[in-house]
Amino acid sequence: MPRFMGFVRMEEGIGTPPPALFEAMEAYIGEQAAKGVFLDGGGLYGTEDAVNFVVRKGEVSRVDGPYAEAKEVVGGWSLLQYDTLEEAVAGQREFAELHAKHWPEVTVVATLRQVSEGADGSGD
Repeated sequence: MPRFMGFVRMEEGIGTPPPALFEAMEAYIGEQAAKGVFLDGGGLYGTEDAVNFVVRKGEVSRVDGPYAEAKEVVGGWSLLQYDTLEEAVAGQREFAELHAKHWPEVTVVATLRQVSEGADGSGD
């Protein structure tokens, strides 16, 4: 069964989501977990404490947050499992619609990517 990563990107420092979104997300994630679709996930803190290791020309350097150049940051993630790509896309749309309904004043990008399961990089 194919697995997928869901990411939610949003502008840094836009504040805490409204309680109605938290309640809707809790119900939605509970339903998805009961069906075996939602495997794991959670929200992320801001970039103020983030640490990046940058590899450039064979050298590794550490860059600590916050990152002034970042316009959007990943605010949450999920590991999902669906029977088909079409079901995964439909599920990610439902997830995005929760944000549109309960936090319409912000711009959120809900990204879905299939997890590579093979050495050749494919999802097969």
